[in-house]
Amino acid sequence: MVKVLFVCMGNICRSPMAEAIFHHMIDQASLSGEITVDSAGTGGWHAGEPAHRRTLAVLQNNGILYNGRARQIERHDLEDFDYVLAMDRDNLSYILRNSSGITAQVGLFLSYAYTRGLIRINEVPDPIYDDKFEQTYELIERGCQALLDHIRLAERV
Repeated sequence: MVKVLFVCMGNICRSPMAEAIFHHMIDQASLSGEITVDSAGTGGWHAGEPAHRRTLAVLQNNGILYNGRARQIERHDLEDFDYVLAMDRDNLSYILRNSSGITAQVGLFLSYAYTRGLIRINEVPDPIYDDKFEQTYELIERGCQALLDHIRLAERV
């Protein structure tokens, strides 16, 4: 079982959106028994809250339902997951400061799509600041497809 964790700051916008989209893609590819996905935030101030209303709306508009609750990343996540993927460099830096001795592959979520030339940026901007939830969805969707392609090849699922 390949385990993927998406991480942003508060776990109410970007990482739950990535979790929901990736989970949907896994289901569409009949890989639910091979890949599992979760999300977390580097901060805990939204712990227990649902995803942001605009995140939920854009997911629903694309036929994806999500009912997860925000949580903060914990040390054991860095040992339990195979891929721990940050939405931006600030969150990546936080994860790396706490990652000594772990086995997970830690990196930027969009690196797979960026390397393949599918996108021109390697960080997911936080839509909470600019209200660009639809553009965030499109960017994360491309990132999730590139990640799924990578996992299928690298992990042979």
